[in-house]
Amino acid sequence: MSERDVFEYALLRVVPRVERGECFNAGVLVYCRARSFVAARTHLDEGKLRALDPDADVAGVRAALRAVEGVCTGGEAAGQAAGDDAGRRFRWLIAPRSTVVQPGPVHTGLTGDPRVEAERLLDLLVR
Repeated sequence: MSERDVFEYALLRVVPRVERGECFNAGVLVYCRARSFVAARTHLDEGKLRALDPDADVAGVRAALRAVEGVCTGGEAAGQAAGDDAGRRFRWLIAPRSTVVQPGPVHTGLTGDPRVEAERLLDLLVR
């Protein structure tokens, strides 16, 4: 059996009208401390977004999801978090916020490859 490591993940939810509390999954954040790995995989279902808010700012939601991906990538794309390690970037991204793109609760699991896990969770929980 191959070596497996503990990983954490949180769903990224789109809440088009925060006051109504309606949401849908649009991405997943995956963090594996043992491998210094953090990544976000996103998929915006524009039909769901328009169903919850016909006047939603689709470009703004896409930009917010891309920003999360950028923080995970690190470097210049991470902005102020550029110098932070993977764990700090993950913790910053999962902090509760009242914006259109919000993190859900953190869950844990075991994985042999966190990159594959990110894609698997995106397919299972988002698409």
